[in-house]
Amino acid sequence: MTTVDHTAMTGLELLRWAAKQPTDRPSIGRLLGMTFDELDEGRVVLSLSTNPDFANPLGTVHGGIAATLLDSALGCAVHTTLPAGVGFTTLELKVNYIRTVGVDAGRLTAVGTTIHVGRRTATAEGRVTDERGKLIAHATTTCMILRPEAGPAA
Repeated sequence: MTTVDHTAMTGLELLRWAAKQPTDRPSIGRLLGMTFDELDEGRVVLSLSTNPDFANPLGTVHGGIAATLLDSALGCAVHTTLPAGVGFTTLELKVNYIRTVGVDAGRLTAVGTTIHVGRRTATAEGRVTDERGKLIAHATTTCMILRPEAGPAA
């Protein structure tokens, strides 16, 4: 596995680098089979294929799959706007579920876009659709921007 100084890369550079890496390192993306389909400043498209392991007790895709896909797409959209050495964490995620998804439904796609990126917080919105373009869920998020602490005054 290639090592890289994450603090020397902007959020967009880091995500573009990560998208090109082998999928052999443990991550939520690998676990769920997520792929980056598009990466631009303030906009990220992620997708995954449904499968029987995603089933809830009713036999449809668990809502947590759509929530995780949205959390990832919205958070990454925020990350694409951040300078080198600055990170983020999700403070709040609000998901609205529109319809159920079968475990054999195929590809789900999440598009996340930033709404506002400030010094301390950022907001983003996104949608998950199925292969036919039908809306599955939509969400908004608030993220806290994690800036390095300033050192002692010289």
